[in-house]
Amino acid sequence: MSFVNTLMKGEQGLFKAESLTAMQKLTLRFVVVGLVYYLFVVVEGMIMRIVEVEQIDMISQEQFFAILTAHPLVGIFGSTYAIVMGAFLFLVPYLMKKPLYSMKLAHWNFFLIAGGTFIFWLAGFISHYAPLYTLYWPLPADFTQFNPVGGAFFILGIALVMVGSIFFVINIFKTIAYTPEGWEKQPGAKLLGSAIGTVGFGNLLRKKEKRKEHLVSLPVAAIARGTVDMALNAGIILFTGLLILTYMVAAILGYDLKDTAVDALLYKNWFWWGLDLIADGLVLIFVAGTWYLLATMITGKKLFMQNIARAALLLELVVSWTVWSHHLLADQAQPAILKVVSGEMVTAFELITQGLAFFITLATLWAARPLKMTNELKFLLGGLLGFALAVPAGIMQADVGLNRVLHNTQWIIGPHVHVAILVGLTMTLYAAIYLLLPILTNGAKLYSQKLANLHFWLHLFGGIGMGAFMGMAGLKGMLRRTLYFNGEYDLYMILALVCGALLLIAFLLFFINIVMTVGLEGLIGIFKPVKNKNKDLVPAE
Repeated sequence: MSFVNTLMKGEQGLFKAESLTAMQKLTLRFVVVGLVYYLFVVVEGMIMRIVEVEQIDMISQEQFFAILTAHPLVGIFGSTYAIVMGAFLFLVPYLMKKPLYSMKLAHWNFFLIAGGTFIFWLAGFISHYAPLYTLYWPLPADFTQFNPVGGAFFILGIALVMVGSIFFVINIFKTIAYTPEGWEKQPGAKLLGSAIGTVGFGNLLRKKEKRKEHLVSLPVAAIARGTVDMALNAGIILFTGLLILTYMVAAILGYDLKDTAVDALLYKNWFWWGLDLIADGLVLIFVAGTWYLLATMITGKKLFMQNIARAALLLELVVSWTVWSHHLLADQAQPAILKVVSGEMVTAFELITQGLAFFITLATLWAARPLKMTNELKFLLGGLLGFALAVPAGIMQADVGLNRVLHNTQWIIGPHVHVAILVGLTMTLYAAIYLLLPILTNGAKLYSQKLANLHFWLHLFGGIGMGAFMGMAGLKGMLRRTLYFNGEYDLYMILALVCGALLLIAFLLFFINIVMTVGLEGLIGIFKPVKNKNKDLVPAE
């Protein structure tokens, strides 16, 4: 088969988009859009890496900070949220062997995530709205620095993403609990209780012969528990966005609300509580659940210490609600009790919850050896390594003494954030994509294993390397969200730039591999509507 024919038709022409169910197509749409936004993030990251080494005329300082603001949000909402939501909207009905509650909600979920992300990205690109993504008060409403119209559209995009998130939450919990038409009545309350983890936690306290049966599988339970944090986060960020939007609209109409009674410290605690529901709660819970799903599907075995795993997920859910104050260790107004209990003690406890997930996953894999080193297994191990490096780096920051040195430096954004997201989270998501690809495409064969191998090694070394060199600059005193013009940190930034280039090349190889697998015709076909409407309610087998 010629290259052009392969490009159009895919590997051996096996993939036929018209044969897919509506659920398969929708999931693939989420994944494709998530990967496109990931490309946005990588390119923006490369632009920032270049500007930190050499100022270029086409990128002003205002544009740089606008990119810095949109960069993590596009990565979180446009890429990670899209891939995670698409995968979980497919997996919950797939694992429970029942139809998704509402395809209409799922489609609105898709459009709101994709459209909302594009709106806030475009608003930042055009208006240079750049509150450095933290939205600290009163910076978002500082209209001597930012255009209120651009800010209003930026916040509007975020709000649309949050509404899409709420639709996802409703769909997940309704799918777990509802009884499809024509089915025997299902115990909705018990299903939700099992999903939240009350049964698993109770089993730890019961004798073996009195332990209750789990009504939902462990991956579904992990999805449900992460979705609780997503629901809280959506409510908090949506409220925060509406608050800021009120100030924006008032400024557009000629009113200045900056002196109204909104306590800055209360606002920062509220905001970081909401953001940490993603960073330290939702990510760790969803990632742990994905590890468990991958481990059981790769090995074909039951998960090691399943009751402990379920209890740990419930414990992590509680920890994620009380851990936010480590972001405010350097804030002198923050009460000492919150710094010590929430900022240090609860944060350190995440070593136990995440460590349990790490151990249980590895133990499950070890018990099933020998295993073939498949793409999904390699990327799963890469994801485990990423969190093994990034979580301790974060725990180090959650010390009042060390935080004095590390706070607001490149150390935080490098060894902790970028290694956690690029190596830990992204490689876990790649593992899930490689695993689910044949299921979602009805058995399409991957175009090139060599490209998959290159993707793995380039991404692994690129992600760890970039985090390490940013961390070295941070230890030397390089601040985050700061441009330097004296060349003091150029060596570290050049090395980080090289590693960033490896990440970009790795992604392009992966994307080419996927396109060559399904073909351009198949890729376009994913976005065409399903003609047989009966397929809307049928989960793929």
